Amino acid sequence: MNEEILWLSGTGIHVTPWKLIGYIGALMFGGRWLVQFIASKRKGRPVIPRLFWYMSIVGSIMTLSYFVFSAKQDSVGVLQNLFPTFTALYSLWLDVQHRGWDKTRADHGMSPTVGEEPEPKT
Repeated sequence: MNEEILWLSGTGIHVTPWKLIGYIGALMFGGRWLVQFIASKRKGRPVIPRLFWYMSIVGSIMTLSYFVFSAKQDSVGVLQNLFPTFTALYSLWLDVQHRGWDKTRADHGMSPTVGEEPEPKT
């Protein structure tokens, strides 16, 4: 998994399967903020949709795998990704405990806050 992917060698960047996993993980982890931005913009207030936690977990695990198993074996990268992985897992667990798995209850962060009236159903 540490050998260069030959069909990507023309890019000028030395890309290995582990680096590809790291790149995808970094994009997933960073892309969660775009998901959060879009959900908040739609609602008109800050919300964190459940997809944010899924992307956090997958992105953290992918980048953590890169730092642990690739030739890089960077301890700073391992420490940098351990904490977000466990935090996102715990936050997802809290979200499921609070809203459940039922899609009628779990509107992925779009429900009104305490004291707000729910939006009328159309």
